[in-house]
Amino acid sequence: MARTVWDSTVGKKTVMAVSGLVMLLYLVAHMIGNLKIFFGAGEFNHYAHWLRTVGEPFMHYEWTLWLIRVVLVVAVVAHAVSAYQLSRRDIKARPSKYVHKKPRASYATRTMRWGGIILALFIVWHILDLTTGTVHSGGFETGKPYQNVVDTFSTWYGNAVYIVAVLAVGMHIRHGFWSAAQTLGAGSRTRDRALKTVANVLALLLTAGFVAVPVGVMTGVVS
Repeated sequence: MARTVWDSTVGKKTVMAVSGLVMLLYLVAHMIGNLKIFFGAGEFNHYAHWLRTVGEPFMHYEWTLWLIRVVLVVAVVAHAVSAYQLSRRDIKARPSKYVHKKPRASYATRTMRWGGIILALFIVWHILDLTTGTVHSGGFETGKPYQNVVDTFSTWYGNAVYIVAVLAVGMHIRHGFWSAAQTLGAGSRTRDRALKTVANVLALLLTAGFVAVPVGVMTGVVS
């Protein structure tokens, strides 16, 4: 039955919607955690350490964090695979262009595909920069995320990569949240305007919240 659901268009859209909402919840929590950087190095580093001890003593050190990582990886892979397969299915269904042009879609809608590719590449870069330190500028310090974040956003390319990715996140959420609501049956004529408003507000708040960190470093508020 699971295979039958996955092979259907509705099944793939449902997987895409649910996995997208999982990642959205993570982004909200991640943004709130990131904003702790404005309370100083001690507060931010303590928060990073707390993430590794959540659930102790029932959970071993970093087990909860790794569980979250596994869930996120599954969500990202499921989202990407379902998006790719739906795209291929859409192309096969209409190999030639429409004779009459369709109404022009919003900018967020038209950039969903390349926006997803930008985000996938950014996730890899972000992990190599602030988790493993492989591409980190300056000396990566294990257990000192505050110093590592300041190092990253003290470079022009660190800021450029991050801000471009965050803008892509905002556009992705703006269309994706409303689309997920439609797929999961939450949309209706009376609720569409409210759902679009929520999508716009979420996109705006997340974009502003994430961009605030590099801006804080660039302006010297975080140093």
